[in-house]
Amino acid sequence: MENTQPNNPLHGVTLQLMLEQLVAYYGFDTLGELIKIRCFNHDPSIKSSLAFLRKTEWARKQVEALYIKTLPKF
Repeated sequence: MENTQPNNPLHGVTLQLMLEQLVAYYGFDTLGELIKIRCFNHDPSIKSSLAFLRKTEWARKQVEALYIKTLPKF
């Protein structure tokens, strides 16, 4: 039995890849306006944002939702 999830757009996508693509598309300025979290608005970096998002489920869910919404534009 093959272990695939054809209807899950997040399957196989790491949080780091998701964040890197969103930052490349929107930039931290716009990302901080779309998702109001401190790690996007004050001294932003991929490393600090990943640390926060890995610990904070509600923020990670917002990033995942934005990624899914933006996916057709990539």
